[in-house]
Amino acid sequence: MSKRIVLVGATGAFGARLARMAAAWPDVTLALAARRARPLEALAAELRAAGAAAAIETAVFDRERPAALAALAPWAVVDAAGPFQASDLALPRAAIAARAHYVDLADGRAFVAGFADALDAQARAAGVLAVTGASSTPALSHAALDRQTAGWRAIDTVTVAISPGAKAPRGLSVVQAILSYVGRPVRVFEAGGWRARPGWGGPRRLMFPGLGRRWVSLCDTPDLDLIPQRFAPREEALFAAGLELAVMHLGLWLLSWPVRLGLLADLVPLARPLRAAAGWLVPFGSDRGGMVVLARGLGSDGEPVAGRWSLSAEANAGPNVPVAAAAALLRALKDGRIDRTGAMPCVGLIPLEDILAELAHLPIATRLEALDGAAYAGWPE
Repeated sequence: MSKRIVLVGATGAFGARLARMAAAWPDVTLALAARRARPLEALAAELRAAGAAAAIETAVFDRERPAALAALAPWAVVDAAGPFQASDLALPRAAIAARAHYVDLADGRAFVAGFADALDAQARAAGVLAVTGASSTPALSHAALDRQTAGWRAIDTVTVAISPGAKAPRGLSVVQAILSYVGRPVRVFEAGGWRARPGWGGPRRLMFPGLGRRWVSLCDTPDLDLIPQRFAPREEALFAAGLELAVMHLGLWLLSWPVRLGLLADLVPLARPLRAAAGWLVPFGSDRGGMVVLARGLGSDGEPVAGRWSLSAEANAGPNVPVAAAAALLRALKDGRIDRTGAMPCVGLIPLEDILAELAHLPIATRLEALDGAAYAGWPE
C-alpha cells in the first residue's frame, strides 16, 4: 500500500532536493506542499518529466495553519520549510494528531532542545515517531562522530564545521536563521565548563580536505547541547560555519558588533538586503562546499588519538547534504527498519552509511583520517 508523504516547504532550497530524492521511491505518494500553487505545479511537472517512480500530488498548504494537515491523510509529514529559530510546535502536533510520523530539518537550538519533552508522550500514544534535526546538524554530525569515535575510552574535544560554496542557493529562511544569532550570546561547552561566546565570533581559518582553508565562526546549533549530552567531551564541543568568500564571512563578523554592543537586538531585519548583497558576490565564489568533524581523546588502548571525518561536494551538490538524513530516515521507516515511537532528536537513529547512501549518485566524497594534536588550537577569543 502506498504511503503518503506530505513534504512541507517542497519548493524551497532544501525541500525541492528532498522531493527529488523521494520521487524515486515507487511505494510512496509524494504530496508536495507549499503556500503557492504555481511553483508546486512546476516542481511536480519537473519530477514527472524526470520519470518519478512515486505518485506526485500537490497541495497548497501554510505551515502556520496546520489544522488543514489532517485532510491530506499523511503517513509521514516532513517540514523542510523553516526557519525553526522562531517556530512553534503546531505542525508536529498536528502531524501526531493525524497519526503520522513527523520529520524536520530543524537547526534551531531551542526548538530541538524542547522537542522531545513537549511531544514524546503524545507521539507514543499515537504510535508514531516524531524526529527533529534530521539534517547536517545534528543527524550527520552525530553519525560521523559515532563512526569516528567507536571504541574510544574518552573524548576530549569535538569541533564540527560546515562551509557551503558561495554559489549554493540560500533561501530566505536560511539567511534569517544565521542572522538570528549573529552577535548574540551563544552558550558553549569550553575549557571543561559552560560559557557564553558571541555568535559568529572568533573567526579562524580551518582546513577542509579537498577545499583548502576557509574562514569559520562560532554558530548556534543543536549540536552545542547534544554533543555534550551524547559524547560527554571532557574539554569542549564547538560548532562553526563559514562563508566561502572572506569578504562575506568577515563582513558578517563586522556586522555582528552592533548586536554585541547592544545597539541592535539582532540582524534578522537585514535578511533580505544582505541576501541580495551576497548574490552580487556569488560570481567570485565556487560551487564547492564541505563539512568537517574533528575529535580528540583516548583510543581503545588508552593512548591519545585524534581524527577528522570530512565531506567535500563538487558541482553544487552540497545543498543535497542537509536533506540526506531525512531521506535516509524516511526510507528506513517505510522499509520497516525503524519501529520506534516517541519524539526525539535525530541522533543515533540512522548510521552514517545510510545517510551517505542517499548522496551516492552525486559528486560528493568523504574520508576518515587520523590527525596529530596540532590540529586543535582551541577557539580564538
